[in-house]
Amino acid sequence: MSNQSVAAGVTLAGVLAHCGGDPVGAVKLLVGSMASAPAAPEPYAALADLRQARQAELKAGLEADGSLGTVPAQAYLLFLEGDMDNAVMALGSVTGVRPGVPWGAAPWFGDARFLETVSAGALAEACLRALDYGHDLDSDAMRERFAPWCHAIDRVSRRSPVPESLAAMARLPRACGRYGLSFALCDRADAVERVMWTEVARANTWRAAGDLDRAAAAFEDALTLDPRNWSLHLDLGDVRAEQGDFAAAEAMAQQGLRHEPQQISLRVAAAAYRTRLSGSSDDLRALAALAPELPDTSYRGLLIGYACAGPGLPPDLVAEVRGTRN
Repeated sequence: MSNQSVAAGVTLAGVLAHCGGDPVGAVKLLVGSMASAPAAPEPYAALADLRQARQAELKAGLEADGSLGTVPAQAYLLFLEGDMDNAVMALGSVTGVRPGVPWGAAPWFGDARFLETVSAGALAEACLRALDYGHDLDSDAMRERFAPWCHAIDRVSRRSPVPESLAAMARLPRACGRYGLSFALCDRADAVERVMWTEVARANTWRAAGDLDRAAAAFEDALTLDPRNWSLHLDLGDVRAEQGDFAAAEAMAQQGLRHEPQQISLRVAAAAYRTRLSGSSDDLRALAALAPELPDTSYRGLLIGYACAGPGLPPDLVAEVRGTRN
C-alpha cells in the first residue's frame, strides 16, 4: 500500500490491515502520506477515524513511541482535542527538522477554529522551533512552503498583538526574505507598547535587508529601552564593524563589558576590533589565546578575519592565527 493510495481514500480498515492492526504503524503510514501531499484531506480523515476507533490504544502507543515520524499526526490529534497551542508547537518542531515538506499546508492549519484560538505566544514559540536547525529559507520554494505560516502569523498578530510574541514571530518571515511582514509585525507591536525586543526584530530585519544605517539606528533605539543590556552593545558593535567603523565597534564592545565584564563574546569582539585598529602583534596574540573560549565558530571566524586585516601585521602571524578560526 503506497502513501499515494492512502491519500486517494483507502479505508481505515485497509490501513490497519497493512500495518498488522498496529495503530502506531498506521499513524506512521498516514504521516508518510501527509508528507507526500500535506494538503490532501484523506490522511487526516483516516487519522480522525483511527482516534475514534482506537483512542486509548493509540494514545498509549504514541506516548511509548516518541519518534519524529508520528509528530505531524500528533499535531493534528491535538487540534482535534482543541489544544491549539500544543498542536502548533508540535508542527513547528517537525517543520524545523524537515522544512522541505510544506507541513503548514495541512487543512487544519488554515482552519478558522485554529486561527481564532491559538495563542500568540504558542505561535511565536512554533516559529522559533521552525528555525531551530538553521536551514536556509530565503528562496522562492521555501517562501511558497511557508506561505501558510505567514498567513497564520498575519492573522494571529492582528487578533492578539502581544509585542514580545510579535517580535519572535517576525524572525520567521525575515528568514524567508519576507521583510514587509516582519516590519508590519514590529509596527503592530509598537502600536500596543514599545519594547526592546521589537526594536531588535526591526534592527535584524534591516540588517538582513542590507540597510546597515537603519539597523544601527534600531539597535540604538533598543539600547534606549534597555541601556544595560550587554547583548545590544555587542549587536550594535557588530553592525558598526560591518560598516567599517572599527573604532565605534570597539567602543560598543567596551561599553558592554562595563555591564558584563566576563562575557566571552564581548571580550573576543573587543580584542578583535582593537587589533583591527592597532595592527599590534601583541593584540593579535592576545585575541588568538582568547578566541577558543568562544563557542560560536562562525562568529569566532568572523572576528578573527576582522582582526587579521589590521594594518602592518606580520604575514606569518596572520597565517597562524587564521588557522585557528575553526
